[in-house]
Amino acid sequence: MQSLFQILMLILNIIYYVILVHVIMSWLINFQVLNLRQPLVAQIWYGLNRVLDPIYSRVRRILPAMSGIDFAPLVVLIVVIALRIILANNVAYFL
Repeated sequence: MQSLFQILMLILNIIYYVILVHVIMSWLINFQVLNLRQPLVAQIWYGLNRVLDPIYSRVRRILPAMSGIDFAPLVVLIVVIALRIILANNVAYFL
């Protein structure tokens, strides 16, 4: 059972870091530090969008429309962190 706990924590950690990379990359693109005309940057950006858009779209349906601010990544990060805390506090059930 402990391996199940470790697998769940690994998946949540991967999701956490992928979202962080996506957020930081979006800032760098908006501040024109990164350019989408570079093939590697474009591939990474579009790949991250394809992976995270199904998650974000479900959250965006629930959230009210904000004027130009997307809170979907923040909400997903909070949910991932909350799930990590819940799993860590209940590790005794996995032993």
